[in-house]
Formats: sequence, C-alpha cells, structure tokens
Amino acid sequence: MKLFKFIAVLLLMSLWQPVSAQEKLEDDVKDGSVDVADMLFGHIGDSYGWHITDWNGKHVTIPLPCIVRSSTGWHCFMSSELEHGHRYEGLFIAQEGRYQDKIVEYGENGEIIRPFDISITKNVASLMFTAVLLVFLVLYTARWYRRNDASEKAPKGFAGLMEMMVMMVNDDLVKPSIGPDYRKYTPYLLTVFFFIFLSNLLGIVPFFPGGANVTGNIAVTLVLALCTFVAINLFANRHYWKEILWPDVPVFLKFPIPLMQIIEIFGMITKPFSLMVRLFANILAGHAMILGLVSVIFVTAKLGPVINGSMTVVTMLFGVFMDCLELLVAFIQAYVFTMLSSVFIGMSRQEEH
Repeated sequence: MKLFKFIAVLLLMSLWQPVSAQEKLEDDVKDGSVDVADMLFGHIGDSYGWHITDWNGKHVTIPLPCIVRSSTGWHCFMSSELEHGHRYEGLFIAQEGRYQDKIVEYGENGEIIRPFDISITKNVASLMFTAVLLVFLVLYTARWYRRNDASEKAPKGFAGLMEMMVMMVNDDLVKPSIGPDYRKYTPYLLTVFFFIFLSNLLGIVPFFPGGANVTGNIAVTLVLALCTFVAINLFANRHYWKEILWPDVPVFLKFPIPLMQIIEIFGMITKPFSLMVRLFANILAGHAMILGLVSVIFVTAKLGPVINGSMTVVTMLFGVFMDCLELLVAFIQAYVFTMLSSVFIGMSRQEEH
C-alpha cells in the first residue's frame, strides 16, 4: 500500500506545478486528503518560475524573466524577486482573487490592478524550447541529406524516422487535400505538425524541460488557428470569395438581405475556432484526467484500508493506461490539426465546377 502511494506521489509531483501548489499538495498528502481542484488548476495554469524538484527541503526552481509595465514605468527582473510573497518595486503576486498567481500592484485607490505583463512564463519558455528543438531536429536531418545521396542510399535511424513522418504528412495529408499547388503550403503545415507533436510529447515528459501545458493553453492554440485562418483567406482564389460574397443560390437569399453571405462568413470564423478548441480541449482533458485519477488514491485515504487499497490498485492501472493513451493522443491531435488545416486550405483553392 505504501509503495502504491509513493508511486502516486511521484506521478503527481512529476507533473510540474507552481511552488505554492506543490507545498499544499505535500501537506495534504500527509494528512490523507488532497484538494483536487487546486491540484488540477495548479498544473494546468502557468507560473513565473519553472519548478524542478525539492532538495533537502528546499524548492529548486529556475527563475524566469519578468517584464512588466506598471504605473511607475517598465520593470525587468527575475521571478525569484517575488518568491514567498515578497514585493519588488511595488509589484507582487496575488494569492487570491481575480488575478490569482499573476503579477499585480496597488492602484491609487488601494485596489489591486494588473499591469501590462509580457513576462516569459513557464509556458512561454517551453514554447521557445520546443521551437529551438524543432529547428535543431530539422537541421540535423538535413545534415544527413547534405552528406548522402538519397537516391542511392536510404536514410536510417533518426533521419529515416523524420523522412517517414514528413512523407506521411506531405503525401497523405497535404497533397491530396490541397491539390496541384500544395507545395507552397507544405512548409507551414509540416511546421505546425511537428511543433504540436513535440509540444504534446514534452507535456507528457515528467522532468525538466518537459511538463509544461503548452498546447493545453488556449492562447497557443488560438495563434495556431489564426495562422491557418490567414493561410486560408489570404491566399484563396476568386472562386472561394465568389462562393462567400455571391454564392450560387436564389437571389432572394442573398439580396437585399445578405442571409447567405452572413452564413458563409460565420463559417469562415468557425473553422479556426474549431481547430483552436479541439486541440486545447483534448490536451487539457488528458492532463486533467491523469491527475484526477491519481488523486483518487488520496481522496479515499480516510475511507479505510480496504476501499483505499482497492482504489489504489485500480487507479494506478488506469493511470498507466492513460499515460500510454496520451502518447497516442499527442500524435493524433497533431495529425488532426494538420489534416483539417490542409482540408480548409484546399477548400479555398477549389476551381469552379
């Protein structure tokens, strides 16, 4: 029983949370209860420092740059200045309320206000790391092709794996969906696929530099969806815009009341919206389900050894299954986002029938 609980604690701790959330989790484990909501939102949310581990009772955290424009001007400092409730140049991290866990300051009337904040948080740092890692992997693969003739020798190892995935996206998704002029969209769609896939994988990794909830952040999925929206509408042909502004329907449906035009424009908006919500919701739900399953062990700790013991075994088995399932979801969500982006772009490139 103690072994199962120890493994469960490791699983919970491995999904990095803000320092304050981890301190509370440790206290709750000792008295046999866990605030599940606080634990879930602690992992799902962002933080100004990247917590690594605990060593000799101390939190090992990588401080990240805070860049804030408050009522007194611009401030650039490391997040370590605000640890343990400290204040720095009138700024501090709110412990509760509307701006909980965000940098705030007191206004003229004593109310708490949030300044303009462009700090490099944990999710931003993870996003940057993923981008650098992606560039490295692409250049490393390109290095093999510079040194070898691919027409005479097939790539092996990592270069072979990358070629397989690139050809899969290019031949199975991009080319059939877009059509003859697919090549100019291929770099963007390949970048989107590998960025989402790497971000999803790093979100599952329980140690630094993994564990951040990048694709489970709706701001990240919003930007990705907006990029697809621009690719759809900026490079669309005239037949696409004709179907939106003057579709082939009876005149009374489009003039004088532009009913069909309103419906078509609404459809333009719902396409990127569906991309944004689908990726965000699936990744967020996966993280929440794993944490929720493991927390059952501690929630049932006060119900007796029989109930707690049986739930511990069941929960750990389901937890391992969910971890394996998340590996599949990491690939599927990258695949689906790229597939739908290709289909939407292809719809904007159709010729008149």
